[in-house]
This record gives sequence, C-alpha cells and structure tokens, in this order.
Amino acid sequence: MKESENHWHLYVLQCKDGTLYCGITTDLARRLEQHNAGTGARYTRARRPVVMARSWPCEDRSSALKSEAAFKKLSRRAKVQRISEPHQARAKSPRKNSVNRSANRSLTKGPDSSQKTPGRKAQED
Repeated sequence: MKESENHWHLYVLQCKDGTLYCGITTDLARRLEQHNAGTGARYTRARRPVVMARSWPCEDRSSALKSEAAFKKLSRRAKVQRISEPHQARAKSPRKNSVNRSANRSLTKGPDSSQKTPGRKAQED
C-alpha cells in the first residue's frame, strides 16, 4: 500500500493513572492493541491499560505530525476540552494570532519616517 493511500490519524489515549498520551497512526485498532500489549510507546508500558480517548483523521502524515505537535503544546485543561468536544468535521483553524501578526509588526517598528510624530521637533540638517 502506498503512503498516499494510508489514512493518518491523531489519537489521544488515557492511561490508567489518568495521564494522556498523544500519537499518530494509520491503524487505530492495531496501535491501541500495541500500547496495551506493552509493545507501543515506552511511556504507556507502565501505565496500562490505556483507552482511546479521542482520535481525529488527518489529510496526510505531515498534517498528522503538525497536529500532534500542536496538541502536545496545549495545557492539560485545553487538551481535556479538545477531547470532550463533540465529534464533528472541524475546519482547519488558522494559527493563533495569525491575523494580527502583520498589524503587530507594524506597531513595533515605530513611526514611518514620512510621518511626523506629535510632540517632536523636526531635525534640521
């Protein structure tokens, strides 16, 4: 099977001790079985049994890896909230603050040389 035919998933497991484990796979059932058999990730070996808390389909391996990295950066509260959201097709959300980045850059650069700043005297050459 070619990689382009694989269906990648981001998944989150809840371990016996209540911690969460996040990973990606093309076969959710096989991967869950591996984690519970002790042949999955080292982290889950000592925290068995694990249960599938949630999974999301991804377009390809690259998007699955990016989603995993983004999920791991979330706080525990945000992770739990994301897991408990109703199952629905979610549109790909833009990166946080991406709309305001260009505006923020222009604010931090300072006044344009063509604009006069109030309260400042013009320099004489």
